[in-house]
Amino acid sequence: MKNGKVSEKEIRTLVKKHGTPLVVISKKKLEAQVNKFKKLLPRVTPYYAVKANSDPNIIKTFAKMGTGFDVASRYEMDMVLNCGVRPERIIFANPVKPPASMRYAMQKGIDLTVFDSEYELYKIAEHSPGARVLVRIKSPNVGSVVELSIKFGAEPTDAIPLLIKAHRLGLKPTGIAFHAGSQCTHVENYIEAFDMASIILKDAQLKQIPLSIVDIGGGMPIQHFDDDDDYFTKFAPTLNKEIDRVFDPKAVKLMAEPGRAFAGPASTLISRVMGKSIRENKHWYYIDDGIYGTLSGIVYDFCKYEYKVFKKGPSHISALAGPTCDSHDIIARSVDLPELDINDILYVNNIGAYSTASATWFNGIPPAKVIFVK
Repeated sequence: MKNGKVSEKEIRTLVKKHGTPLVVISKKKLEAQVNKFKKLLPRVTPYYAVKANSDPNIIKTFAKMGTGFDVASRYEMDMVLNCGVRPERIIFANPVKPPASMRYAMQKGIDLTVFDSEYELYKIAEHSPGARVLVRIKSPNVGSVVELSIKFGAEPTDAIPLLIKAHRLGLKPTGIAFHAGSQCTHVENYIEAFDMASIILKDAQLKQIPLSIVDIGGGMPIQHFDDDDDYFTKFAPTLNKEIDRVFDPKAVKLMAEPGRAFAGPASTLISRVMGKSIRENKHWYYIDDGIYGTLSGIVYDFCKYEYKVFKKGPSHISALAGPTCDSHDIIARSVDLPELDINDILYVNNIGAYSTASATWFNGIPPAKVIFVK
């Protein structure tokens, strides 16, 4: 593999050995993404968002590199703990948690969590007494593919009253969290959130509630298409400048929850054409994976992918559909492709996040086989 990408020769060899659909995870690319993040944001400690892809080999690779982990459920806690990760390297970052999961987290020594409402504080106080808590605030999600502030985040003006309430309930107010939205390409979202967090930090200090952590969430964008801009690399210098401007390195620890930024570029989906027809005056190709499988990110993550083939020849506007009986299982209605034949290979790079994680067994069709390569 070159630069973490699978070559044509390697793909054909893998198809011959494993069949399709097949997802190939590159350890080299996983390591490269972590190193890239640390280089671009040296003051920020990454906590990998396990929900993006919980493959054990991914967790083990990141664990060996010393990253932290953002978990959202008991299952994810166990996945990470079973890979030998210490509980102090884990944050239970789901803003709304089942009581049983709260108790389980504390039993396992995972005492850092988030909240964004008074109702959640009461639950934490009852089921995770003495926990360290970060108040998650609503922040701008302008231009982000998934706007998480629609569902989560307290109003910034409510942050101090909520932190005071946490203290009175016997919890340990520790910091502030926010999320700029998934696939965030507007650096201004982060800058505005930094300023809001800075104001809250100063106000909390005046109220004698010293805070030591700012969690800047995830949302760092990746390139899904070869000609996409590398926004993260472009705006990282601005982020570092703003971080140094508003956060005292002696007083504030910065953390983040990258998921897609770590796992996304490290996987390739390999599929084959299993059917072909002419509909709507264009070729329709039915491949052996679809929106109920690895391409589920089209539905759940509003993701768009670049579809590649080895076949040469004039390209035509074509449609791609998945293997199920559901007419909703349409991958793309307008994609330029040369004319393909049954069993021709079609592959997708940069599909490591929010793909296999949300794949199903709909129609009794199993998810793609996953292999891990060095």
